[in-house]
Amino acid sequence: QLQLVESGGGLVQPGGSLRLSCAASRFTLDDYAIGWFRQAPGKEREGVSGISSSGASTAYAHSVKGRFTISRDNAKNTVYLQMNSLKPEDKAVYYCAAKVLGAIATIQDRDYDYWGQGTQVTVAS
Repeated sequence: QLQLVESGGGLVQPGGSLRLSCAASRFTLDDYAIGWFRQAPGKEREGVSGISSSGASTAYAHSVKGRFTISRDNAKNTVYLQMNSLKPEDKAVYYCAAKVLGAIATIQDRDYDYWGQGTQVTVAS
């Protein structure tokens, strides 16, 4: 079974940047679309960004558009989420997920088949 591992979370000041990574072990991510999701305490999980298997298609939530950039390096079997201009409201546990039907990027969690364990992002001064 595909296993995903997120890394790169941490504490950053407002206006700062972090880059999250989503890596897979034992299986290649080439055929999967990858999504990033987040869940803050007391809130529902929300889609942040998605990228198709080829990287040609991306999707972003309105709240992060222009600040976050998703990318993938299939040679390294890794997907990245570059987060700039971070705000306190970006604080959450961030999860990556993989979708078997990889041609289209989406940020609907019901579309995704495999999930990582999450990485904490805290934005505070």
